[in-house]
Amino acid sequence: MTTRSAGAGEGGERVLLYGPRGLVEGAAAGELEAADSWLVEDGRVRELPAHWRRFAAAVAEAGGPAPTGFPEAVARALPRRGCWFPRVELVGGRLQLRVRPAPPRTEAVRLWAGGGDPRRTPRRKGPDLAALGALRARAVAAGADDALLVGDDGLVLETATANLLWWEGDVLCVVDPGLPILAGVTAAWVVRRAAALGITVRPGLVRPAELGGREVWVTNALHGLRPVTGWVGAGVAAGPSPRVQEWRAAWAAAAEPLPR
Repeated sequence: MTTRSAGAGEGGERVLLYGPRGLVEGAAAGELEAADSWLVEDGRVRELPAHWRRFAAAVAEAGGPAPTGFPEAVARALPRRGCWFPRVELVGGRLQLRVRPAPPRTEAVRLWAGGGDPRRTPRRKGPDLAALGALRARAVAAGADDALLVGDDGLVLETATANLLWWEGDVLCVVDPGLPILAGVTAAWVVRRAAALGITVRPGLVRPAELGGREVWVTNALHGLRPVTGWVGAGVAAGPSPRVQEWRAAWAAAAEPLPR
């Protein structure tokens, strides 16, 4: 099932540059050095403080300015009606906001396992987005929805757009954080909820073939939690996902109003 953007009919993409006068129309020149994004539905958002912490860390790593006042300016600028997927960016040393209608969302995903890992800065979102977008396009051309990233040692990392988790019996498994993966905000919420429910969470090292028949999820801010319902180019059979609907409902209920 696909959910269409509710914001697409209310205006297209806009870029606002941050400076002494706040956010003004305009765009910075240069390379994308850091980025973060989240879903806004009728003025409600999930895990926003965590997104800002991750973005601030990425900006600092890239040598950008402290985003003092930027979060407040962004919150004031975001629409309160419709469905949006804004992205905050560091471009050429300048902070800016990209206000975008949310793309279509889906409730399940088919993964393509033929692309390797093109990233240069796996722990910082932004510089690799173009390469990851090109890889995802190859996955779509192969009949999948997203591309699985696999290291040179054959170990699963994440996807081009999401973190990956799986279940082994009653244990929730996450990719070992020692591997080159992005710290996912939605994945962190899943781990916290599991701990609150008394579910064992275990870091793991896994190859694609070892995920056959298991309940596997991918998580990101746009789609939330999606079960993997098919594997393309991996010779792996997807397992059932009996838990995911209850967790999706809990994620939906976690939305809070944007700060004013």
